[in-house]
Amino acid sequence: MSRLRIILVDDHTLFRKGLAELLESEGAVNVVAITGNPAEVAALLDAHQPDVLILDLNIGGIDGIQVMQQLRGNGFNPPVLILTVSEAEEDMARALRNGAKGYLLKSMEPDEVVDAIIRAARGETVVAPGMTAKLVRMLDNKGSSSASLLESLTQREREILSHLAKGESNKAIARQLDISYDTVKLHVRHILAKLNLSSRVAAAVFAVEHKLGPGAEKS
Repeated sequence: MSRLRIILVDDHTLFRKGLAELLESEGAVNVVAITGNPAEVAALLDAHQPDVLILDLNIGGIDGIQVMQQLRGNGFNPPVLILTVSEAEEDMARALRNGAKGYLLKSMEPDEVVDAIIRAARGETVVAPGMTAKLVRMLDNKGSSSASLLESLTQREREILSHLAKGESNKAIARQLDISYDTVKLHVRHILAKLNLSSRVAAAVFAVEHKLGPGAEKS
């Protein structure tokens, strides 16, 4: 199996070079480019077509999430993992709601980062182990202002949303529900439209907010 192609963006030279070497040593990824300059990212994406983009939350005073939004506005849409020192709940929420595939901490072990990269490349939602409890608490405190949106979903859409909450791919959902891949894609498109969401990650966060998960389709 070929190694996943990664671009790493961080403004700390020693950190990004050291992390690149550590990730390469794990054997599953190939760091095809590193930079500390957000202005270079679009050209690097165009040149290397990576499987995953790892992006610092704050790059020399520039907001990494804004960088991600600008890239998407210009037609670049690789899976993005935010890698940061910030353990603030609001930073994690903002990253996920703006379409990041995951939120990782720089205190994580290299093998944990590699595992997150592999999962993100498969379309899964990934959060640093140390942030999971904060994510759940944050969502529990959010309230039920969007409960009416959930009621707009059909039973099948709710069922598929519960699988999105587990980070499953369309292919995996299709296999488990014994329906076609294209049918799952259509349902996911309808779910995002009805919930006014922009990504599968946002849908997964919404599902956790409303306590949809394994077995929800049986309720």
